[in-house]
Amino acid sequence: MFATDPAEKPSTSGPTLSLGASFSNSYARLPERFFARLKPTPVARPRLIKFNDSLASELGVYTRGLDSDRLAAIFSGNETLLGAEPIAIAYAGHQFGGFVPQLGDGRAILLGEVLGRDGRRRDIQLKGSGPTPFSRRGDGRAVLGPVLREYLVSEAMHALGIPSTRALAAVLTGEPVYRDRQLPGAVFTRVASSHVRVGTFQYFAARGDVEGIKRLADYVIDRHDPDAKGAERPYLALLQGVVERQARLVARWMHVGFIHGVMNTDNTAVSGETIDFGPCAFMDAYDPATFFSAIDQFGRYAYGSQPGIAQWNLARFAETLLPILDPDPETASERASEAIAAFSQCFEAHWLAGMRDKLGISGAEDGDPELARALLRAMHENGADFTLTFRHLCDAAVEESADAGVRNLFANPGAYDVWAARWRSRLTLDSLEPDARARAMRRVNPAFIPRNHRVEQALDAAIEDENFSPFNELLAVLSRPYEDQKAFARYANPPQAAERVFQTFCGT
Repeated sequence: MFATDPAEKPSTSGPTLSLGASFSNSYARLPERFFARLKPTPVARPRLIKFNDSLASELGVYTRGLDSDRLAAIFSGNETLLGAEPIAIAYAGHQFGGFVPQLGDGRAILLGEVLGRDGRRRDIQLKGSGPTPFSRRGDGRAVLGPVLREYLVSEAMHALGIPSTRALAAVLTGEPVYRDRQLPGAVFTRVASSHVRVGTFQYFAARGDVEGIKRLADYVIDRHDPDAKGAERPYLALLQGVVERQARLVARWMHVGFIHGVMNTDNTAVSGETIDFGPCAFMDAYDPATFFSAIDQFGRYAYGSQPGIAQWNLARFAETLLPILDPDPETASERASEAIAAFSQCFEAHWLAGMRDKLGISGAEDGDPELARALLRAMHENGADFTLTFRHLCDAAVEESADAGVRNLFANPGAYDVWAARWRSRLTLDSLEPDARARAMRRVNPAFIPRNHRVEQALDAAIEDENFSPFNELLAVLSRPYEDQKAFARYANPPQAAERVFQTFCGT
């Protein structure tokens, strides 16, 4: 059993946090140039905001007997866990198209890994835990707003069924952090399948460190692509696996109107999980040009651009692997190009499969892609809300009298009528009964998403008044996005004009 180290904090005797016999840090077994060893910087007065008991149970993390003060001490970094090998990971990255050869964990420290009840190995990392050698003159701290945003959105993404890092804990530090103004400091505990990014590979490629690339690739294969180890060309199989995971991930973002906001290569996890939720947001009215990030001045990472950007990021990943794909540079380049070119078809297949599900289509017909795109065009031209359109279609799939719920979302309801006639004609080609079709549609078309105005309201209440009730209520609603929660129906509504959010901020 592993627990907090009593030698470091003798005043905190009593019940201990158990992480099971599996707590370790395999990344710390890599060469020392891959990371920096250091401990979190203690904070003044840690106070627990939220602890994810269900995730803790899933991970095999037992907290029985621990009060909130002790949990706050542990998940602020004030107590060191036995078995932990705290490190800050080195990486580079393209940020808005420009390459930065050294970034790294400037305010995050990886404590170690746990082997969960499901047999999956996952990282436990503190964000906002103090400066590291990669802080680039920053303070290494996080502020309360972005911590709560990441908690809300990462847990919402998980509930939506989209691969994502998870939130284990949020803790106030009792110390101010200075950005454009004085703000409350906080520490976020993130759980991830791993923290290896495209930018991690770029770090070694930028230094001509082929041995480092190979060591990292072998690590990722062991952790995420064990089948690649037996392939004729393991590193090509690794590349193909990452391409597949990213195609599937971005398609699922598109299905729920999610806009990442900072799709830099250092925010592209090779595990295929959504990572880093700084200025992320969800669309209200459908418009593929939508973006919210205040640091994305030209809309590089707009909703409709995400598939293309993902492929661009993967091309940068492929470039790092060229020296180990094949001894012949020309052959290596050809194989990499083929793998990256496959992204488009792979993405399209995942996107179309998801759109068929959203529209209640169980079979496959040649006209299905155009049917889906015709609806999106009509939504765009008529300012229809993305989430509500698809949710109300679930009712319309049962009987035409329910069309009113969808028609009312369109500036010109006749545009919906024209499309709906095509849709119903297509549905006659499938054998699903209407009620069964509607039930299936409700499992993929959420009623509730993290509406930007609701997120901002929850953050404002917490920051300005230390009122966490709106945060907790919103979190509870978002944990069941596919259920009709009549008591919280207001959370499904798009914003009123005065409530609209036009920009979201990274908060680093």
